[in-house]
Amino acid sequence: MTQAMTDAMLKRFQAGFERARVAEVPEPTAMTLATVAENGQPCARTVLLKDADPGGFVFYTNLNSRKGRHLAANPAVSLVFWWRETAEQVLVDGIAEPVSAVEADAYFASRPRGSQVGAWASRQSQELASREELVARVKEIESRYEGREIPRPEHWSGFRVRPHRVEFWYGREYRLHERVCFELKDGHWHETLLYP
Repeated sequence: MTQAMTDAMLKRFQAGFERARVAEVPEPTAMTLATVAENGQPCARTVLLKDADPGGFVFYTNLNSRKGRHLAANPAVSLVFWWRETAEQVLVDGIAEPVSAVEADAYFASRPRGSQVGAWASRQSQELASREELVARVKEIESRYEGREIPRPEHWSGFRVRPHRVEFWYGREYRLHERVCFELKDGHWHETLLYP
């Protein structure tokens, strides 16, 4: 199930995102990412959307992190965008697939230098003895790459969530919300309305 999103779906998402931006939602790119742990436990955290295209929704992470390990074992995920100021949310169920090395390299190169250093310095999700240890690792990386470009670490890349279900939820008075659902069935997207 890797059929690209339709123009209507992508335009609907982009319109909602623009409304959130105009309404000054503090972080409109924030989305909850739910993965499944090895023992079947659902695990959720907030990550930032870096791209939305016909192929899906893109985010980046340390591949050795907790979420990276979950995705390596089970790529089934859910995303939730909640834009409180516009009373809208977008729910996405799909499969997370690695982005290409070219995409990951390009995005990494666009990040602030401090974030590039952080990608090298952080052993994300591992135990940390003290904050001083992290600060020392940052200084070591800054020294190592002083005066030159910082390459993307092998353990840092991105995922594109290729959806098979996308629901757009619009808050309405008296909880008579509007729900528009797109679902991929037999290789084709089907649009339906759902009861609130």
